[in-house]
Amino acid sequence: MLASIWMQHAQRVMTEIESTQMENIKKAAAVMADSIAADRWVHTFGCGHATLPIEEMYPRIGGFVGFHPMIELPLSFFTHIVGEMGVHQFVFLERVEGYGDQIMKSYTFDPKDTMWLFSHSGINNVNIDIALEAKKLGMKVIVLGSAKAFADKATRHSSGKKIFEIADIVVDTCVPAEDAVVPLKNHQDKIAPISTIAFVSAVWMIITTVAELLVERGEKLYIHPSHNVPGDTTARERLSAALSEYKRRIAGV
Repeated sequence: MLASIWMQHAQRVMTEIESTQMENIKKAAAVMADSIAADRWVHTFGCGHATLPIEEMYPRIGGFVGFHPMIELPLSFFTHIVGEMGVHQFVFLERVEGYGDQIMKSYTFDPKDTMWLFSHSGINNVNIDIALEAKKLGMKVIVLGSAKAFADKATRHSSGKKIFEIADIVVDTCVPAEDAVVPLKNHQDKIAPISTIAFVSAVWMIITTVAELLVERGEKLYIHPSHNVPGDTTARERLSAALSEYKRRIAGV
């Protein structure tokens, strides 16, 4: 069954991330833990479906305060498909050099912050703009993407660099360049991508390591609890406490 083919590829990717990327996962987590412990932020950014891991991590049940999502609607909103904010516009916009610089102007950053970027290919201009500006501002840059698969591919940016070459730390998602992995009879293109499952797997491996490091330092985490469990009478209070902590930190950002 084709379903089993997809599952085999997804399992392979998760196993490969665990067996080859743990050292960089630990390094990335240490940088992020330093930012959060300093009362600062891990900013998160991606384009297209690379926004999905950002939405997965925060705000999310089991997530905790310290991660600041930066999502641009024209670079993430696909449900129209055609017409207003359609796929054609997105494909154009993510390749516009200088757009990322304008996005960065809308926020206030600190050298103690971390910029966490998601890009499967690492070759498109908006992500590279943001990585370069983050480095210029003194932030550490962490990138998740398919670095090995795109090692021989050319960037679209005038800097001549892919995002993986700008990053301080890269966690390779171990996904093939074409992303989709299931061949279909009588069709040129495969179906069923695995980059999202790889992104999300790596995200929680990193975040759980961040949490481990912070707890070992004696830091209090403001965790989003499930508010759907009958009988948990303090869940709303704990959620309010997490949101209050986020509001306190976000002041000025």
